[in-house]
Amino acid sequence: MSRGGDVNSGFGKGSSGAGSGAGSGVLPGDPPGGRRAVLVWSVGVSVYFVAVIFRTSLGVAGLDAADRFHVGASALSTFSILQLLVYAGMQIPVGLLVDRLGTKKVLAIGAVLFTAGQLGFAFSPSYGTALASRALLGCGDAMTFISVLRLGSRWFPARRGPLVAQLAGLAGMAGNLVSTLVIARLLHGIGWTAAFAGSAFAGVVVLVLMLVFLKDHPEGHEPEPFPHQGAAYVRRQIAASWREPGTRLGLWVHFTTQFPAMVFLLLWGLPFLVEAQGLTRATAGELLTLVVLSNMVIGLVYGQIVARHHTARLPLALGTVGVTAVTWAVTLAYPAVSGAEHVPMWLLVVLCTVLGACGPASMLGFDFARPANPPERQGTASGITNMGGFIASMTTLFAVGVLLDATGDDYAVAFSFVFLLQGVGVSQILRLRKRAALRESERLVASRVSTVHVPV
Repeated sequence: MSRGGDVNSGFGKGSSGAGSGAGSGVLPGDPPGGRRAVLVWSVGVSVYFVAVIFRTSLGVAGLDAADRFHVGASALSTFSILQLLVYAGMQIPVGLLVDRLGTKKVLAIGAVLFTAGQLGFAFSPSYGTALASRALLGCGDAMTFISVLRLGSRWFPARRGPLVAQLAGLAGMAGNLVSTLVIARLLHGIGWTAAFAGSAFAGVVVLVLMLVFLKDHPEGHEPEPFPHQGAAYVRRQIAASWREPGTRLGLWVHFTTQFPAMVFLLLWGLPFLVEAQGLTRATAGELLTLVVLSNMVIGLVYGQIVARHHTARLPLALGTVGVTAVTWAVTLAYPAVSGAEHVPMWLLVVLCTVLGACGPASMLGFDFARPANPPERQGTASGITNMGGFIASMTTLFAVGVLLDATGDDYAVAFSFVFLLQGVGVSQILRLRKRAALRESERLVASRVSTVHVPV
C-alpha cells in the first residue's frame, strides 16, 4: 500500500502525475473516479477483505489445529506453506487472467474457491482433507488482490492509483483484525466447526454483492481490444514484464519487506508469544492486534509520504527492513544477554509495532512495477511483484517449523532465519535500484512527449 494522493481531496479529481504508470496507454483517457467508482471499488475490496479473513484465520487457530489433527510444528507449518505455495504459484496465471478476462470474472471464481476452502476446513475430519481445503482457499485468495489493483486502475484517475492501492491494503489488514478479534473468540466460544463454517457465510455474501454491483470499468473507458494468441501471448506478457527492471525491483522489495510480519501473523506469532514468552492467549491476541493496527496507521503515513515525495519509496523500504532486523535481533538476543527468562512486555510491544510497518513497505513494490509497465501488462506485472513476499513467507514458515522441531522449540534460532532472507533481498534491491530509476525516468519523459499534442 503506499502510493498516495491527498486523502481529503477525493478520488475523482486529477490526472496522471509523476507516480502514474507511464508508457503507452490503452484507455481513451483517465477514468472519472467519483462516487460510483468508490461504490464499485468498495464491492471489489470487500471480496479481498473476506479473503484475508479466511487466509489469516489459521493464525489464531494454530494451537487448536495442532491439537485437532495431532501434528507437530513442521506439519502445522505445512498448512500455511501449502496455502502460500498455491497463492504464490497462482500470481502470474492470475495476472494473465485479469489482463484477459477482466476483474469481475476472476474475482467471482476466487470468491467461490476461497469460500469452499473455508467451509471444507470447518468440516475436515483429517489432516489430509484439511490440507486440501487450505490449498483450495489459497487458490481463491490468490485471485483477489491483483484483481482489486486492476479494478482501482480502471475506475480512478492514474494520480489516485497509489492511494487506492493503499486503502485496498488497509482493507486487507482490517480483515486480519477481524480474524484476530472475532474468529479467535468464535473458535473458543462455539467451537472449531461452527466458527469456520459460520465465517464461510461471509464469502457467499460478498459473492452476491459482486455479481450484482461490480463492473470492470466505467462506460466509455473500455480498454482497447488486445489480441490474445495463446501460449505465445502468455510468454510475451511475462517476458516483457520481467524485462523491466522496475518489475524485478518491485518483486524484491515485496519479498524483503512483507514476510516477517506475514509469518508472525499467519502462524508463528501466537505460539512464540504463548509458548516462548509465557503470555496468555488473550494477551498474545492483543499483541497480534497491535501488529494489525500499527499496519493500518503506518500504511496511511507511508501513502502520504510517497504521494508527496515519490523518491521516498526506496528509503522507506530499506529503512523498514533495517528497523525490523534490529528489533528482531534485540528481541531474540534479550534473554541470553540479560539472563531473563522472557522478553519484557515493552520490547514485545515495540516488536509488534515495528512489524506493522512490513505490510505498507511491501506495497511499495507495486509502486516500482506499476510505472514500469503499460496498462495492458498491469495484471501480469502485479502478479510477478506479488509473488515476492509470499515466496519469502512460505520459505520462512517452513524453515521456522523445521528449526523448531530440530532445536526443541528454540524460537531464537528458528526466527533467526529471517535475517538470511532479508540479506538476500536487500542485495537484490541494491543491485536493481539504479537501472529501475533510469528506466522509469525514460518512460515518464516518453509519456509526457506523447501527450503534448493530444487535444482536450
